[in-house]
Amino acid sequence: MAHQFDLVIIGLGSGGTLAAEFAAGELGLKVAAVERGRIGGDCLWTGCVPSKSLIASARVAHTVRTAARFGVTAGEPEIDLEAVWGRIKTVQAGIAATDDSPDRFRELGVELVEGEGRVTGYSHVTVTTAEGTRQLDARFILICTGSRPTIPPIAGLAEVDHLTSENIFELDRPPGSLVMVGGGPIACEMAQAMVRLGVPTTVLEMDHRLVPRDEPELADRLATVLRDEGVDLHLATTATAVRAGGDGVVVDTSENQFTAAGLLIAAGRTSNVEPLGLDRFGIPVGPAGVEVDGRNRTLVPSIYVVGDAAAGRPRFTHSAAHDAVLAVRDMFLPGRGSPPSLVPWCTFTDPELAHVGLTAAEARERHGSRAVKVYRHELAHNDRARADDRTEGLLLIVTAKDRIVGAHALAPAAGELIHELALAIKFSIGIDDLSDLVHIYPSIAAGVGRMAADRAFEKAHRYRVLAKVSRRLG
Repeated sequence: MAHQFDLVIIGLGSGGTLAAEFAAGELGLKVAAVERGRIGGDCLWTGCVPSKSLIASARVAHTVRTAARFGVTAGEPEIDLEAVWGRIKTVQAGIAATDDSPDRFRELGVELVEGEGRVTGYSHVTVTTAEGTRQLDARFILICTGSRPTIPPIAGLAEVDHLTSENIFELDRPPGSLVMVGGGPIACEMAQAMVRLGVPTTVLEMDHRLVPRDEPELADRLATVLRDEGVDLHLATTATAVRAGGDGVVVDTSENQFTAAGLLIAAGRTSNVEPLGLDRFGIPVGPAGVEVDGRNRTLVPSIYVVGDAAAGRPRFTHSAAHDAVLAVRDMFLPGRGSPPSLVPWCTFTDPELAHVGLTAAEARERHGSRAVKVYRHELAHNDRARADDRTEGLLLIVTAKDRIVGAHALAPAAGELIHELALAIKFSIGIDDLSDLVHIYPSIAAGVGRMAADRAFEKAHRYRVLAKVSRRLG
């Protein structure tokens, strides 16, 4: 029996939009896309776009505030927080009107269905719309429903107004001061930006360090940077209770009380999978997402799940988009692809903290301590960093038997820098091979070349006796 559609996509965030564009625009498939909110999802409305727009404003304020170190007379900037929030909304609106415009997808041939989608059969999706319900039938179903902020079980939190990444950018301006619960990438980025924009901010993180998935030494340096800029950072500190009081909210811990005008919860993400109805088909579903195989398929071969909705996959915009295209390829084209095991990521603080592959500890556990060597380049010895007065950072390359297996950077534009090293890991390039690549001087990336050169010099040192003999014979 012929199907109504080739593909039904549930969720038009980062994964769903690219899947729809690829399937309808490039492959010419008949595609329906179900979206209950706004096209663009978390990335456009509550995540990457608004947070990076905020960071851009905060960086300008910091540059003005610290301009004297470059011989430029400046001073304390005048910050209009309403204008900053207005700029964020303008950036979002520009993207929504162009790349994420509903008309753009309709022109590609995608049928947009507004409402809440639920899987009601191996090839059926039922959508609850404003007019009633609609049944969609397709050869394949792709679920891209993303995630939402996790709300921790803190006493009193349900009775107190609190912010998350989902609602803070809907305000006209942020509160006059903030307490943040959580110490992951979102909290780090937001805390630094807020302090730079003149909003006193306290961060409470229950772990003994920030961003615990990153290389520990670089995470600790990032903590120092945030503290030096004025973030009131408390590690190994757990919020036990919340109540209204003081300027707005009081947060209790086992040892202290913290008062601020607003409370922001940044304690991780929970997959948006409960309303989909997948459990009725025996598909394992939990807070971490839907269980999928190495090709992002569920136990039902016609149903795929990607992005934050899939258990065990990296929760990044770029990973979701990549996996979504791979899933469409897997459905309709010859050959089979698997989601990449190597996914770089970056926390967009200033300096940025980028990560790809294994940490040094992970490499030693997997390959044995004797096989692992870590190469370091302090930005205090990097001429570009010195010229830019950005010497607080560090580059690390982790090798196992001289092959690069991990790379980490706390540096300006680390999110750009890390791709060279991700490519090296993907293709099992040795650190010696990087010394054959001439790096631009002066640049932060020249530090990568310097580490490779140090390795080459180290090997050459072993043959200095031969060099002396050659000189005498010559």
